[in-house]
Amino acid sequence: MTLQRFAIDDLKPTPWKNGGGTTREIVCRPPGAGMDGFDWRVSIATIAAPGPFSAFPGVDRVIMLLEGAGVRLRAGTAGVDHRLDTPLRPFAFAGDVALDCDLLGGPSTDFNVMTRRGKLRAEVQVLHAAGDLAPAGRGLLLALRGPWHLQAGAEPSLTCEAGTGVWWDGTTQGWRATPQSLDAALVVVRLLAVQAA
Repeated sequence: MTLQRFAIDDLKPTPWKNGGGTTREIVCRPPGAGMDGFDWRVSIATIAAPGPFSAFPGVDRVIMLLEGAGVRLRAGTAGVDHRLDTPLRPFAFAGDVALDCDLLGGPSTDFNVMTRRGKLRAEVQVLHAAGDLAPAGRGLLLALRGPWHLQAGAEPSLTCEAGTGVWWDGTTQGWRATPQSLDAALVVVRLLAVQAA
């Protein structure tokens, strides 16, 4: 199993081409895949100015507000008009359409998951209490408020402080997640293979 720990503060921010924000990429698989060839990608973006979201044909997306007043996402032709203004509430949408993004206040920070349609689908949730996470062959855990103790089967337990996490890819793995503070929050991303019809 590929198991990789990460810290958000160690990820280099990459400026957007339109100058409206930056992205910190946590993971993009398979290794070396570009923006047209990934199966799944997870990142954190800071949106600093209004502007368009890039379209990703054949990709499904989940976005979740982490900090800030949030944004309004609109695409009139696709019937999308969504206020992303409640922290830690995932919003799923098709990446095929380029959305217009307006700030609802100052800059905001968002958590983003992208999956190649027909190959994988993402389940994104936020835990605030101890729980057993159903097995998945790929996934990511990020402590937003911590620390958290994470136990994967018979493997040694991990402790993730706020702003750190772990992702895996290769072997189906379940987890036991246990918070170590009353205000804990853990992002859970499970990536599941799409079965052919």
